[in-house]
Amino acid sequence: MTVSLSTSESAPGIAESDVLVIGVIQAPEGPSAAPGADGVDEALGGTLAGALTALGATGELEELIKVPGGGKLPASVIVAVGLGAPAEDGSFDAETLRRATGTALRDLAANKLGGRDKSESKSIALALPARTAAEAEAVVVGALLGGYSFRRYRTAPAPDLAVTLLTSDDNAAAVERGRVIAAAVNFARDLINTAPIDLPPAVLAAEAERAVAGKGVTVQVLDEAELKAGGYGGILAVGQGSSRPPRLVRLHYTHPDATRTVAFVGKGITFDSGGLSLKPSKSMETMKCDMSGAAAVLAATVAIAELGLAVNVVGYMPLAENMPGGAAQRPSDIITIYGGKTVEVLNTDAEGRLVLADGLARTGADGPGLVVDIATLTGAATVALGRRTAGVMGSSDSVAAEVAAVMREAGEPAWAMPLPEELRKGLDSPVADLANVSGDRNGGMLVGGIFLREFVPGGVAWAHLDIAGPAYNESAAYGYTPKGGTGAAVRALVRIAAETAAGRLAGA
Repeated sequence: MTVSLSTSESAPGIAESDVLVIGVIQAPEGPSAAPGADGVDEALGGTLAGALTALGATGELEELIKVPGGGKLPASVIVAVGLGAPAEDGSFDAETLRRATGTALRDLAANKLGGRDKSESKSIALALPARTAAEAEAVVVGALLGGYSFRRYRTAPAPDLAVTLLTSDDNAAAVERGRVIAAAVNFARDLINTAPIDLPPAVLAAEAERAVAGKGVTVQVLDEAELKAGGYGGILAVGQGSSRPPRLVRLHYTHPDATRTVAFVGKGITFDSGGLSLKPSKSMETMKCDMSGAAAVLAATVAIAELGLAVNVVGYMPLAENMPGGAAQRPSDIITIYGGKTVEVLNTDAEGRLVLADGLARTGADGPGLVVDIATLTGAATVALGRRTAGVMGSSDSVAAEVAAVMREAGEPAWAMPLPEELRKGLDSPVADLANVSGDRNGGMLVGGIFLREFVPGGVAWAHLDIAGPAYNESAAYGYTPKGGTGAAVRALVRIAAETAAGRLAGA
């Protein structure tokens, strides 16, 4: 399935489409059409509000009501999606528009229209609030994310969606920005949803080379021999149990006007069995998503380059498959991370922090003002914050709070968490510089952050994003979020790069 996007300045009442999507406002006096739907009520003879009320519409956010066009509009069906109550000035925040638009597109992509087959192409006109650049961008992102469908392994076709946003040509730049960002998120989703048999480290590295070709991003891929020569003990140890060897991908984007550098490090475990500390079989079912951090780094770097942000970006994708083969690392093995620190491996299922340690230590040669690592790191993060919110830890409470705020502004729920000093003692080892897990299971998300902090270059601002919850949706789809890979953190990383370019983040 493909979702194409165009814009038009046509009035909603005359826009040619199979479906016309309008917004509905929630108000004490009853539901009413939101800005953007001008002329629709007139075309229906003033019956729109009455029809919405009769069909039970309230305007609650993401509520869907379908109204027949009755031959009075080019569209055969009007899809009215709830926007909730607007702000006092009549505006809608970006996340509201993204969620509402995504809900409408997701429904239209999945269901029949007027008795037609699901696989038939559909044309959709969006007569939603898109008066400003921010509103137009939000609607575009919501539409393209909501219309996403992963079809690689399906034999039945899905409908192509031709989406037209009714907005002013003055918003063209915002529309293009929204398209680039949504395409990056969907690219990450595709990678995450790919079966692990088809995406070992070498193939994911090749995907990175393909994705950045011609975009002004240089790419370097280290194979297992080069990793050994370079001293990347964490990546090698995690990958040594698999017949499909590890890789380290380094992406580098520069801009001639850039004065600041940000480094991203994304966990890239292409499948996590737990190694010799084997996971229960049920816990392995979604472990193709354990490379979500690396996918986010790759997709965000592509988007940053396409947007031409005035910042230098270095992205690391440490890639390995964690398997319990005959050559696998053992509990009690001691490994040497890039830069020389030693780690006693007590649990081979705490492998993500080992590959990230190599990547974090390597960023010291790049001179970044800010380092951000992204990982599906701990199940403890979901216990603390649920399935939709990322945990953010950092080199200081203020850095964690700033980065979490930027993530929320990008539409990605996040919450700053502390790194209590008393938890560091649990990582003491009698034989190495530190152990990879603590004997105390309490505070597991925070202990993971404390471990990673040991490998951050000195004096550099750092944030750790634990996306174990939001990276993969095992429940029903909602808003613009599908079941399966979500592309979590892609939008956040793009926003972090933009804020770094503007000098508005710690270390920038």
